[in-house]
Amino acid sequence: MSYDNKIKELKIILPEAKPPVGNYVATKISGKILFVSGQISVDENGQLIKGKVGKDLDTEAGYNAAKRCALSIIAQVKKACNNDLSKIKSCIKLTGFVNSTNDFTDQPKVINGASDLIALVFGESGMHARAAVSSNSLPLGVAVEVDAVFELK
Repeated sequence: MSYDNKIKELKIILPEAKPPVGNYVATKISGKILFVSGQISVDENGQLIKGKVGKDLDTEAGYNAAKRCALSIIAQVKKACNNDLSKIKSCIKLTGFVNSTNDFTDQPKVINGASDLIALVFGESGMHARAAVSSNSLPLGVAVEVDAVFELK
Protein backbone atom coordinates (compact mmCIF):
# COMPACT_ATOMS: atom_id res chain seq x y z
CA MET A 1 0.00 0.00 0.00
CA SER A 2 1.28 3.47 -0.86
CA TYR A 3 1.97 5.96 1.91
CA ASP A 4 -0.69 8.29 0.49
CA ASN A 5 -3.24 5.46 0.57
CA LYS A 6 -2.22 4.66 4.14
CA ILE A 7 -2.83 8.30 5.11
CA LYS A 8 -6.29 8.14 3.49
CA GLU A 9 -7.07 4.78 5.12
CA LEU A 10 -6.16 6.20 8.53
CA LYS A 11 -8.30 9.29 7.79
CA ILE A 12 -5.32 11.52 8.51
CA ILE A 13 -5.66 15.14 7.46
CA LEU A 14 -2.25 16.69 6.93
CA PRO A 15 -1.83 20.35 7.85
CA GLU A 16 -0.51 22.85 5.34
CA ALA A 17 3.28 22.72 5.05
CA LYS A 18 4.08 26.13 6.49
CA PRO A 19 7.04 28.20 5.32
CA PRO A 20 9.75 28.90 7.90
CA VAL A 21 9.48 32.01 10.05
CA GLY A 22 13.21 32.65 10.25
CA ASN A 23 16.38 32.61 8.17
CA TYR A 24 16.31 28.90 7.29
CA VAL A 25 14.51 26.48 4.98
CA ALA A 26 11.75 24.06 5.98
CA THR A 27 13.46 21.17 4.21
CA LYS A 28 16.82 20.51 2.62
CA ILE A 29 17.86 17.66 0.37
CA SER A 30 21.51 16.62 0.30
CA GLY A 31 22.13 13.64 -1.95
CA LYS A 32 19.49 11.13 -0.91
CA ILE A 33 18.95 12.61 2.55
CA LEU A 34 15.98 14.87 3.31
CA PHE A 35 16.30 17.03 6.41
CA VAL A 36 13.11 18.48 7.90
CA SER A 37 13.50 21.51 10.16
CA GLY A 38 11.87 21.40 13.57
CA GLN A 39 8.09 21.37 13.43
CA ILE A 40 6.32 22.86 16.43
CA SER A 41 3.11 21.69 18.07
CA VAL A 42 0.10 23.25 16.34
CA ASP A 43 -3.45 21.93 16.72
CA GLU A 44 -5.92 21.13 13.92
CA ASN A 45 -7.24 24.73 14.08
CA GLY A 46 -3.79 26.23 13.55
CA GLN A 47 -3.39 27.27 17.18
CA LEU A 48 -0.09 26.74 18.96
CA ILE A 49 -0.11 23.97 21.56
CA LYS A 50 1.70 25.85 24.31
CA GLY A 51 2.82 25.08 27.81
CA LYS A 52 5.13 23.05 29.95
CA VAL A 53 4.62 19.31 30.09
CA GLY A 54 4.49 18.33 33.75
CA LYS A 55 2.79 21.59 34.69
CA ASP A 56 0.36 22.88 32.03
CA LEU A 57 0.01 19.62 30.10
CA ASP A 58 0.14 16.00 31.18
CA THR A 59 2.06 13.26 29.35
CA GLU A 60 -0.93 12.35 27.15
CA ALA A 61 -1.41 15.96 26.04
CA GLY A 62 2.32 16.11 25.30
CA TYR A 63 2.04 12.87 23.29
CA ASN A 64 -0.76 14.42 21.23
CA ALA A 65 1.30 17.59 20.72
CA ALA A 66 4.20 15.45 19.42
CA LYS A 67 1.77 13.65 17.13
CA ARG A 68 0.78 17.02 15.68
CA CYS A 69 4.48 17.75 15.05
CA ALA A 70 4.73 14.47 13.11
CA LEU A 71 1.75 15.46 10.95
CA SER A 72 3.59 18.67 10.06
CA ILE A 73 6.74 16.66 9.33
CA ILE A 74 4.83 14.44 6.89
CA ALA A 75 3.30 17.54 5.25
CA GLN A 76 6.79 19.04 4.81
CA VAL A 77 8.14 15.73 3.45
CA LYS A 78 5.28 15.53 0.96
CA LYS A 79 5.92 19.10 -0.20
CA ALA A 80 9.67 18.47 -0.53
CA CYS A 81 8.91 15.37 -2.63
CA ASN A 82 6.57 17.28 -4.98
CA ASN A 83 3.54 15.55 -3.39
CA ASP A 84 5.00 12.09 -4.11
CA LEU A 85 5.59 10.17 -0.87
CA SER A 86 6.68 7.11 -2.89
CA LYS A 87 10.07 8.89 -3.09
CA ILE A 88 10.61 8.08 0.61
CA LYS A 89 12.81 5.07 1.36
CA SER A 90 12.86 5.42 5.15
CA CYS A 91 12.77 7.66 8.16
CA ILE A 92 16.27 7.71 9.58
CA LYS A 93 15.94 9.81 12.74
CA LEU A 94 13.63 11.98 14.79
CA THR A 95 14.80 14.42 17.44
CA GLY A 96 12.13 15.56 19.84
CA PHE A 97 12.28 18.46 22.26
CA VAL A 98 9.83 18.68 25.14
CA ASN A 99 9.19 21.94 26.98
CA SER A 100 8.97 20.36 30.42
CA THR A 101 9.39 21.00 34.10
CA ASN A 102 12.70 20.21 35.79
CA ASP A 103 11.29 17.09 37.45
CA PHE A 104 9.49 15.71 34.37
CA THR A 105 11.20 12.52 33.14
CA ASP A 106 8.79 11.04 30.58
CA GLN A 107 10.14 12.83 27.50
CA PRO A 108 10.36 9.50 25.61
CA LYS A 109 6.65 8.85 26.25
CA VAL A 110 5.83 12.31 24.88
CA ILE A 111 7.94 11.90 21.74
CA ASN A 112 6.34 8.49 21.16
CA GLY A 113 3.45 10.57 19.78
CA ALA A 114 5.64 11.51 16.81
CA SER A 115 7.37 8.12 16.55
CA ASP A 116 4.10 6.17 16.65
CA LEU A 117 2.56 8.25 13.86
CA ILE A 118 5.63 8.05 11.60
CA ALA A 119 5.75 4.25 12.11
CA LEU A 120 2.00 3.98 11.48
CA VAL A 121 2.17 5.84 8.18
CA PHE A 122 5.49 4.51 6.86
CA GLY A 123 5.40 1.01 8.37
CA GLU A 124 8.76 -0.73 8.69
CA SER A 125 10.32 2.12 6.69
CA GLY A 126 9.17 4.48 9.42
CA MET A 127 11.25 2.84 12.14
CA HIS A 128 13.93 5.33 13.11
CA ALA A 129 16.67 6.24 15.54
CA ARG A 130 15.62 8.93 18.00
CA ALA A 131 16.49 11.38 20.72
CA ALA A 132 13.92 12.73 23.18
CA VAL A 133 15.21 15.62 25.25
CA SER A 134 13.87 18.14 27.71
CA SER A 135 14.04 21.87 27.21
CA ASN A 136 13.27 24.68 29.62
CA SER A 137 11.70 26.67 26.77
CA LEU A 138 10.78 26.26 23.10
CA PRO A 139 9.98 28.80 20.38
CA LEU A 140 6.72 30.71 20.92
CA GLY A 141 6.18 28.78 24.16
CA VAL A 142 5.13 25.58 22.38
CA ALA A 143 5.06 22.28 24.22
CA VAL A 144 6.92 20.15 21.66
CA GLU A 145 9.20 20.48 18.64
CA VAL A 146 10.36 17.59 16.46
CA ASP A 147 12.75 17.51 13.51
CA ALA A 148 13.41 14.61 11.16
CA VAL A 149 15.79 13.03 8.70
CA PHE A 150 14.53 10.83 5.85
CA GLU A 151 16.27 8.77 3.16
CA LEU A 152 15.05 9.15 -0.41
CA LYS A 153 14.98 6.41 -3.04
